[in-house]
Amino acid sequence: MAENNEFIREVNEDYRRDQVAEIWRRYSGLIIAVAVLVVAGIGGWRYWQHDQLVRAQAASEQFESANKLARDGKTTEADKAFEAIEADGPAGYRLLARFRSAAETAKRDEKAGAAEYDALANDTKISDGLRDLARLRSALLRLDGPEPDAALATLQGLAAPNGAFRHTAREMLGLVALKRGDFDGAGRWFEQINADPQAPQNLRQRIEVYEALVAGGPVTVTAAAPAAPAAPLPVTR
Repeated sequence: MAENNEFIREVNEDYRRDQVAEIWRRYSGLIIAVAVLVVAGIGGWRYWQHDQLVRAQAASEQFESANKLARDGKTTEADKAFEAIEADGPAGYRLLARFRSAAETAKRDEKAGAAEYDALANDTKISDGLRDLARLRSALLRLDGPEPDAALATLQGLAAPNGAFRHTAREMLGLVALKRGDFDGAGRWFEQINADPQAPQNLRQRIEVYEALVAGGPVTVTAAAPAAPAAPLPVTR
């Protein structure tokens, strides 16, 4: 019985070897091609990763150099450096350079800076959160301009309950209302901040000051009564 089992095992092994040999004979070219493609794919992926790392490191150094130029007041050189990153840098650094360039431009020309932020806000290739950030920066630059209504409308949109920048938008809307003497409107914006459980603690502390101003209401300045004429000095002879 044991001899029969051994014989059957050997037959099965021979059969499997014949099957493997037949498969190799028929498909060896395809198997080799697939193996080459797998190796080439892994090599290409590793090369791409290495290239991305090198480019990111170079862009990081360029970005820091551009920031230093801006801090040193070398605006022309800084602008050129940011433009170079925007043109050739990795996607993340291109976006950082655009935001930084807009901030630097706004220091010299608020209208031009707001226009750069508008371009970012209208760029559908970047995330909604970053587009909202650009809208916020643009609106803040235009608040004190000759036509602030569009900026106020933008802030009202950003102040929606689920807006990522709702706290800042509500604070600015409240301050604008307070500046205009609209104490009821200011109070409503500040109350929205207080009612939001996610409002930052430092903002809540500022709101306490703002609400004290709202509670005080408008200050009425009355004209002082005219002073009585001074008595004439005695004349001595």
